[in-house]
Amino acid sequence: MARDWESIFTTWSQGPSATEQQKAENAERQIREAIKASEKLKNRDIRVFTQGSYRNRVNVRRDSDVDIGVLCFDTYFDEYPDDNVKAQLAKSFIPATYHYATFKNELEEALVARFGRSSVTRGSKAFDIKANTYRVESDVSAFFEHRRYTSATHYHSGVEMIPDDYSPPRIKNWPEQHYQNGVTKNDQTLRRYKRVTRILKTLSNEMASNGIQSAIDAPSFLIECLAFNAGNECYNHTSYKPMIRHVLAALFNDTLTEAKCSEWGEVNELKYLFRGSQPWTRQSAHQFLSDAWDYIGFE
Repeated sequence: MARDWESIFTTWSQGPSATEQQKAENAERQIREAIKASEKLKNRDIRVFTQGSYRNRVNVRRDSDVDIGVLCFDTYFDEYPDDNVKAQLAKSFIPATYHYATFKNELEEALVARFGRSSVTRGSKAFDIKANTYRVESDVSAFFEHRRYTSATHYHSGVEMIPDDYSPPRIKNWPEQHYQNGVTKNDQTLRRYKRVTRILKTLSNEMASNGIQSAIDAPSFLIECLAFNAGNECYNHTSYKPMIRHVLAALFNDTLTEAKCSEWGEVNELKYLFRGSQPWTRQSAHQFLSDAWDYIGFE
């Protein structure tokens, strides 16, 4: 019996329930409380924020955790377009007195004091805070500000971490730019972009549960970026099935070769989607799009 994809997509387009959202907000608030209660951190210039799917409102129902960033501005990592800019700015440099390893250790102390040792697990990149009936499971990441200078007077502000195992040596992300660009795309598509992203993520989860390798290999972040790179005209439908068909077809055609997608960026538009050390390739993304098309049964 053929599935009613329009009804299925309508359900998948919806965000998490109010209860799930409240538990995510509870987790974020408790992290803030942990910082405020820490004698070592409470006077630092720190911002606690949700990031990833919850922040960008593209999380699907029953997502298992929420990503929370703890960003300290007291020290920053820098990046320069050339040596001239670096030399010019070096005149005003002040050596750091607060180091990333110290910050991460002090954050761990604060989390353990708030939640208990048994509820906090330190990973190379993030702390895992176990869920309970009040909050969802949380991945808490420690960041210093990352400044990508474009000139001596202007820089893009992002976040950077050093994993405990130095693999990779540094991780740089751009959560604020990601958020703002996602909001703009959603507005341009009459609030359809984020709904389609939820549909494609849930579709990928179902495909993965059925053993389809391309879906198993496709991170939800990649799927969000693919939906972002679909032209706004793909969203000019009032029903979800033709909308998904248009999005998949356009992305499939554009990822056949590098010619049309080599300049694609992540949603933040500060990192290329298919270059560098990304954990995916154009070919793997193309295979997922092909398998998704076949899974739905489009012809």
